[in-house]
Amino acid sequence: MGDKKTGIDPQRLNQYAREIKSVAAKGVQIAIVIGGGNIFRGAEAEALGVERVQGDYMGMLATLINSMALQSALENMGLYTRLMSGIAINQVCEPFIRRRAIRHLEKGRIVIFGAGIGNPYFTTDSTASLRAIEVEAEVVLKGTRVDGIYTADPEKDPHAERYKNLSFKEAYNKGLNIMDMTAFTLCQENNLPIIVFDMNLEGNLAKIVQGEEVGTLVTTEEY
Repeated sequence: MGDKKTGIDPQRLNQYAREIKSVAAKGVQIAIVIGGGNIFRGAEAEALGVERVQGDYMGMLATLINSMALQSALENMGLYTRLMSGIAINQVCEPFIRRRAIRHLEKGRIVIFGAGIGNPYFTTDSTASLRAIEVEAEVVLKGTRVDGIYTADPEKDPHAERYKNLSFKEAYNKGLNIMDMTAFTLCQENNLPIIVFDMNLEGNLAKIVQGEEVGTLVTTEEY
């Protein structure tokens, strides 16, 4: 949203595209999952008189709108992309097929996964974790508006301290809200590291790829 109250901010969209392009230029294989909360959240459905399942599908379609916008922004910068959807919409994107997604990545295409996993009751975090496991990604980079995981909400508690490293076990025991439990457990059971970082700070994505310590790293290792 950027500074908007809803919808897509073109400046923020182009910023994200530039960040992704800078990483793609280093030969890194990139797969992207985007939420749709700037347009519609499935959790808001009940307040509108819409049943939960219907609302979740509406939320999935919202992620596709964002995915198509990012795809266009990336292609305007000369990058090759593929948009794959958990819901069949053949006019605008491919259906998600694991082997095809991996092949796109091997060919240097940026793959965007839209519409969640195609089923209600699963969050964007769960989609990111599952798709990362399916395409054998090395790490999940969770871009947020804060620069990592804190002992408390840094937007509410000025004394909150940021973790540089965390184990899955410690994060669970402390009740830290990193991802929903399904997504978190998927990463833990498959030994898939998570880095939580500020996506809105320019250059962060490239720094992570270069091995710099940005945000908070969550692994199975005990610290």
